Amino acid sequence: MKAKIEAQNPESNLKNYDQVYKTFSWVEEEKYFSWSQTGKVNIVYEAVDRWAEDPEKQHRKALIFEKADEAQIFTYLDLKEKSSQLANCLAEHGLKAVDLLFIYLPPCPEIYLAMLACARLGVIFCPLYSTLNYNELEVRLLGVEPQAVLTHPDLIENLPAEAMDSVEKLFLITGPPLGLFHQEVSLEEEVPQKSKERRPRWLPAGAPLDLMFTSGAAGPPNGVIHPHRSMIGYRATGRDVLELKEGTVIWTDGDPAWITGMVYGAFTPWLYGATSVVRGDPFSASTWYRTLERHQVETWYTTPERIKGVVDAGQDLPDRYDLSKLRHIATVGRSLAPEYFFWVRKNLKLTPHETWWMTETGMICLANFPSMPTKPGSMGKPVPGVEAGILDDEGQPLPILSMGQLALRLGWPAMMNGIWRNEKRYQDFFSKEGWFLTGDLAFRDEDGYYFHHGRMDDLLKVGEKMVGPFEVEQVLCRHPAVNEAAVISLKTAGLQPQIKAFVTLNPGFNPTARLAHAVKDFVKANLSPDLPLTEVTFLDELPKTRTGRILRRVLRAREMGLPTKDPSSLQE
Repeated sequence: MKAKIEAQNPESNLKNYDQVYKTFSWVEEEKYFSWSQTGKVNIVYEAVDRWAEDPEKQHRKALIFEKADEAQIFTYLDLKEKSSQLANCLAEHGLKAVDLLFIYLPPCPEIYLAMLACARLGVIFCPLYSTLNYNELEVRLLGVEPQAVLTHPDLIENLPAEAMDSVEKLFLITGPPLGLFHQEVSLEEEVPQKSKERRPRWLPAGAPLDLMFTSGAAGPPNGVIHPHRSMIGYRATGRDVLELKEGTVIWTDGDPAWITGMVYGAFTPWLYGATSVVRGDPFSASTWYRTLERHQVETWYTTPERIKGVVDAGQDLPDRYDLSKLRHIATVGRSLAPEYFFWVRKNLKLTPHETWWMTETGMICLANFPSMPTKPGSMGKPVPGVEAGILDDEGQPLPILSMGQLALRLGWPAMMNGIWRNEKRYQDFFSKEGWFLTGDLAFRDEDGYYFHHGRMDDLLKVGEKMVGPFEVEQVLCRHPAVNEAAVISLKTAGLQPQIKAFVTLNPGFNPTARLAHAVKDFVKANLSPDLPLTEVTFLDELPKTRTGRILRRVLRAREMGLPTKDPSSLQE
């Protein structure tokens, strides 16, 4: 049984998890939204216009965008008027409902205004990382064929001309057209001249809102589509997991091209009339502390990679900043190592709460809640309205403490409603009747907490016991020479697969054959002598997503001689 840390805040939004979970109803949750009475659905109305039309709340801060220590502040009225102007401009240039706009911009407020403008029109938006290279852009353009691209003149030369046939308009947020592509449009002079009024286009609840790419590692990325009705799940999880209330200041430090940055850095806070903080600078620990202090952040939704950066900067930094307003820290991306968990508790005086979800689920699905005990390393328990289970290969539920595939019972509102031009891949998630198959390995303990142990194709059988790669990696990291580790299974001609470990070393250790043997012996001695760990390979760094999740599938693809994308550009 994993150790439990007592509840951080029994008086949180979710005061009684068990009671709320038993009585929760998505139908009741839907009644908050105006469209439950009017039948008029559009997320931009619920997230922005409702507040902007209230004289007492329209001047509340909605977005604080800071870069190079200069902060731009947008009220709810600003977001309504500026997104309406941009929407009017896009519409005049021919964009209409169900068209698709790529947003390819460096960190800037225009990304958020463009998402709102698209939602207002019923146009599907797709934020892209500004770090994508020529080839990565080509794959996405050819695979999706958007009608328009919004970009910055500094990035325009990255766009592959041979993949732009579908693009009818290329919008530049600043400067005159460069003449590199046909039908370039400069928005700098046009947008301010447009009307500040643009009523949202009313849509079916299942109408597509966004397309978010998930990494394909050994294949092309998948374009996952989410509907406007996702707002029901956004609001519920914002309240129950992230402790949002009207007026809360939240900082979700993820890029909007990553679904966490889009969902919990924009739309979810705005559904609450909260303030969302966004930084446009690369990470540095002092900048992160300064942001928490300057903007009096109350909820910080971050990643283990960011926590690691803060920890590495030393424990003397936190005392230099006033973090008294910070009351809740949540993480996503991968499991938070125990040493980082306890460092945060000791030095930031708060318990970090891990969460789990996927681009395909559209919202947080499991979490450690502030109102109940936390188990370090756990994904937590299902959020109210989501039923989770651990299934065997036949799709049958497994008992507690059994390793199997994490699955979610169908029925939550933010679930993807398609994968762009890949119906087979979409249907694969639903191959067991009534369940959404995550592809993740996990087990549930006797208290109902779930623990992640890698992906399905990483499952290892040692004797009669199923072992996940995470368990092997934890033992590897206990060796004094090992800094980080990743494990994959390799198919062989025999019945028993072999295990290969990839490790990075701590300073002072050299990658020698003797050390590789010592590491193997250490793992077998501390886990199982039957563990078929046959090889240890030393790397300078492990392939990871931007959130810090180790990409075992990239390692596997390399072992098989398959092409892989640049890991630094990959997300979940």
